[in-house]
Amino acid sequence: MLKKSGSYLLLFIFIGGLLGSILGEILQVVAPQGTVQNIFVQALNLGLDPPVTVNLVLIKFTLGFLLKMNLLTVLGMFLGAYVYKHV
Repeated sequence: MLKKSGSYLLLFIFIGGLLGSILGEILQVVAPQGTVQNIFVQALNLGLDPPVTVNLVLIKFTLGFLLKMNLLTVLGMFLGAYVYKHV
């Protein structure tokens, strides 16, 4: 039995979201074009695109991130939380 902690919950949610995203990418390739594919595969991109570059003469760094979520990602996150609760 797992000790129920916040870090394990985040891990289960992350893994569920990752599996949902992978399933969404596979579905995008194998499913025929149509409404069902658009509902499950259409992604929402959140983040910095293009990345922000800061030049401080001595050092130059780039900061950027992009979170790509679709419906299957969200369903996978909820499934991860459900599995965490019942394990």
